Amino acid sequence: MYQTFETDRLILRPTNIDDAPFIYELLNTPKWLQYIGDRQITSVEVAQKYIEEKMLPQLKEFGYSNYTIIRKIDQQKIGSCGLYNRDGLDGIDLGFAFLPAYEKMGFAFEAANILKEAAFIHFKLKTLLAITSKENTSSQKLLEKLGLKYSGTTTLPNDSEELLLYKIENK
Repeated sequence: MYQTFETDRLILRPTNIDDAPFIYELLNTPKWLQYIGDRQITSVEVAQKYIEEKMLPQLKEFGYSNYTIIRKIDQQKIGSCGLYNRDGLDGIDLGFAFLPAYEKMGFAFEAANILKEAAFIHFKLKTLLAITSKENTSSQKLLEKLGLKYSGTTTLPNDSEELLLYKIENK
């Protein structure tokens, strides 16, 4: 029913309830907690509720949301990448995160690039945004490699951290 995307090495499919154990693990990795923030995902059951309340409604409304990234070679769930309709942003946010064992292997670029293309071609978005903390230089470099340009700072509702805002227009 919803679009799945593939690259040479990866499958990106909409996150579903069966991904709750993986989402619990991912959202509690040190880099997620440091750079993205504690979502209070304290158990697999809480992760399932998070998927039901945060990810699936957006998927149903827009046709896109969070995608679980699966490595083709062994069907291992290695990260997530998504197009998010975030409060406080005037546009759709491209976000990504990986389990530590799968960082620095080019998977983030591969996944984010296919979703960037899908945002413009499949979902017909005109603009794509991305936010990152000032300390997360790895994400900043990846966003620039994807063609997004720094366009200022922003603060999300109910958060005091000033984030870097990146932007790319559909040509």
